[in-house]
Amino acid sequence: MPGPLLTIDGPFVLYRSFFALPDSITDGDGHAVNALLGAANLILRIAADCRPRAIVVCFGAEAAAYRTDLYPAYHADRPPVPDALDWQFARAPDLFGAFGWTTADTDDLEADDLLGALAEAEVDAGGRALIMTGDRDMYQCAGERVSVVFLKQKSAGFDEVDPAEVKARYGVVPSLVPDFIALRGDPSDGLPGAPGIGPKTPPSCWTATDRWRRSSPPRTSSARGSPHRCATTPTNCSPSETSRRCVRRRSLSPRTPRPTSTVVRWRPGRWA
Repeated sequence: MPGPLLTIDGPFVLYRSFFALPDSITDGDGHAVNALLGAANLILRIAADCRPRAIVVCFGAEAAAYRTDLYPAYHADRPPVPDALDWQFARAPDLFGAFGWTTADTDDLEADDLLGALAEAEVDAGGRALIMTGDRDMYQCAGERVSVVFLKQKSAGFDEVDPAEVKARYGVVPSLVPDFIALRGDPSDGLPGAPGIGPKTPPSCWTATDRWRRSSPPRTSSARGSPHRCATTPTNCSPSETSRRCVRRRSLSPRTPRPTSTVVRWRPGRWA
């Protein structure tokens, strides 16, 4: 039986190795090669344990345009790539190719996008995929035949995260990880999150949000198209806007005052 396809977040392994190993590790011309050496050793170690049928190292844009179009502050505060690391980035594909590994790169998408797309294609073809990354956002890709190889911080080894492990860590299934991250926030990506929501918020908040998303459109007592007063905002809004705002705020804030009869009243699991 063939082994899994191992897809690797190239920027992550290079960044991790660059800051983990001293820049005194140089080539014959005096260029630092600590990131290249560390990344190669790391991939070889994972490959020895997982025995993949193929290895694809993915690269991409620092901040994909479609993401910054949606949220301009995305990755806005990230520092520039150090010159010594940038030099090694340019030479990584040749080094990885010498090991027989494939390098995938794009200017329009990010490495994460390629990781998820390759894993999905492998599963569609009847195979199994491993995603090696340090980005917990990728937990959303965990499935019956997809696991996330998450490297342990400041220590050797890794965890293979499957759907059960995602549920154990976050209290939600993989499909709800994007909602979890969006509500909790992610400082590394410049995402502030929702006020009052954090990583320790009870999982019932996320499952309630999922029930709301999959339920039928809310009913209001206001006439169609007529403006009315929203209990959670001081301004008038249309019925569709009120439904959206009230449902979200009541689902995330149990202390919100009980709404008046002209506002959608919602409790987890049913419409009232």
